This record gives sequence, structure tokens and C-alpha cells, in this order.
Amino acid sequence: MDPNDQFLEGTIMPSRRRFVGAVATGIAAGTAAAGALAAGAPGGTDFGGVGRDPDYPKPPFPRQQQEWPGLAGKMTPKPDHGETSYHGSGRLKGRKALITGGDSGIGRAAAIAYAREGADVAISYLPAEEPDAREVAELIRKAGRKAVLLPGDIRDESFCRKLVDDAAGQLGGLDILVSNAAKQHSVDSILELTTAQFDWTMKTNLYANFWICKAAVPHMTNGGAIIVTASVQAYDPSPNLLDYAQTKAAQVAFVKALAQQLAEKRIRVNGVAPGPIWTPLQVSGGQPPEALDTFGADTPMKRPGQPVELAPTYVVLAADESSYTTGQIYGVAGGKGNP
Repeated sequence: MDPNDQFLEGTIMPSRRRFVGAVATGIAAGTAAAGALAAGAPGGTDFGGVGRDPDYPKPPFPRQQQEWPGLAGKMTPKPDHGETSYHGSGRLKGRKALITGGDSGIGRAAAIAYAREGADVAISYLPAEEPDAREVAELIRKAGRKAVLLPGDIRDESFCRKLVDDAAGQLGGLDILVSNAAKQHSVDSILELTTAQFDWTMKTNLYANFWICKAAVPHMTNGGAIIVTASVQAYDPSPNLLDYAQTKAAQVAFVKALAQQLAEKRIRVNGVAPGPIWTPLQVSGGQPPEALDTFGADTPMKRPGQPVELAPTYVVLAADESSYTTGQIYGVAGGKGNP
């Protein structure tokens, strides 16, 4: 049956209690799957069971720095995106997803999870990230799903329109959009923040998010899902991330407003607000090199999150059991006080 059929008029929707229980169960199940790490997973341990905290790396980390946009394959330790640790159960069978920034970090974790949950996946990324993107494509194909690679610069409006049209055309439709790609660059003082960098951040995080979501809506039908990657910076901004924090706060408002616009179309819009996550964004200028030594140490869990630890949330927000969830921001921040 078409997954959108259940959203037609006359369908009996689940009660709030059943819905809340389904979402809680879904997140728990996904997290358990991600936590049951296979032997040899980067930074992980094979516990031989579920429900235990994985043994992920904690600071101090080796001092390191990469040129923007950075590659996951060159990070030490390598992030866990779920390459060997995420196990799906067909919850997104037959769905078609576009993920921006899907080559590494949170986008890569979402792409792997979506494929293993049964979705075909298109990812966008910068041409310099081709090595990481090809690894993701191979993982998607190994899951038995179609992978579409769409390199380009989302600061260009015409590319954003073409990106969405190409994704929908090659996938045979579009059910899920994960607007995830972002620019983050640490600058200590507003006096040192150039107009060029401010414009780069705004175009990547705000303009592109608007252009891509706008282009995606006409392709979506009942049951479509848009998920925007915001940040803890929207709620607790760091002084060295002045431009980035502004964009993330704006994305929270964007999610809440667009969700109201699209509710009648039965297209859901939600966001995820991660805390410190171990991704190339951090080692390619997102944090000063000296801050990487203790990155994530100030959380109650005393470590940064791994990208795979966000994957279950992206799955739940895309899945049918979240049919009454829209305009919400989900925090995944290791206890730092996100929404």
C-alpha cells in the first residue's frame, strides 16, 4: 500500500496517547539499534545487547584542523555515522528522501539510517566532499536502495531548484526532505566577522534552506516530511558563533511558521537541535583548534555526540507514526538543556 494512502480523508487517526507511545517506542527502538554496536565500529563497543550506553570516545582529542568543508575520513577519531552500528527495520519502506549535506556528519547518519529503513536516498554535497559522498552512496546501495549523488553549491538559488527537481526525478518522487547542510566558522569578535563570511553563512543556512524547502513542497503529497537541522546555538549561543547562532534561531522560527502553512496539505515540518556532535563541521573552522581538545566535555555526558546518535530522531520524524507531530524542535544534546 502507498504509505501516503493512510492520510486520505476518512482515515481514523491514532489517539494522542497511542501516538505519544508510538513515538517514544520508535525513538527507543531506533536508539537501541544504534546502540547495539557491531565489533570494530569507530569509537564503539559490541555490547552483545541493547539498552546500554555505547563506549564512545571522550576528550581529550588529538589537535587537528582541516580546510573547509572537511572530510569525515580524515578525522581522528573517525565519527560513527552508523556504518556498522545502525540496523533498520523497514520503517521507511518505499519512501524517497533528499538530504542536504548527506556526505558526512548528521546528514550521512540520516542517509544510512533511511536506506536501512527502506528509503531511496539522494544526497547533496560540495564537490570537494566527493570521497565522503561516494562512501555514503555505496552504503545506501549495500542496503538495497537507490543512491543519487547531487554535488553543487547550495548558495546558488538556481542550483537549489535543480537539486530538488533532479532528486525527485531520479528517485521517482519526494516524500522526505532533510535540510541539513550548514556553514559554521568560529570568529571571536564582531569586529573580525567579515561581510563575506556573514553572507556565506546566511546564504548556506538560511537562503538555501528557504529555496530548497520552497522547491520541495510542490513535489510532496499527504504524509510528506520536512526536517530541518537547527542547533543548541539557537537557544544558548556561543560568542564565537555569532552569525551561525543567528541562522539557527531563525531556522527554529522557520520550522514553526512553515509547519502551520503546510498543515492543511498534511506535510509535516519539524526540526532537530543537536548539541556538540563530532563532525567535519567542527574540525574545518567550526571550532578553534584548541577548543577541539575538550570538545563536548562540558556536557553532562562528558563527550560529544556521534552522528549515529541522532539518526533515530530523524527516522521517527520521517515515519508515519509521527503523523500528529509538526512544528516541533527535538533536542539531542547530551543533557545540555535543548528543547
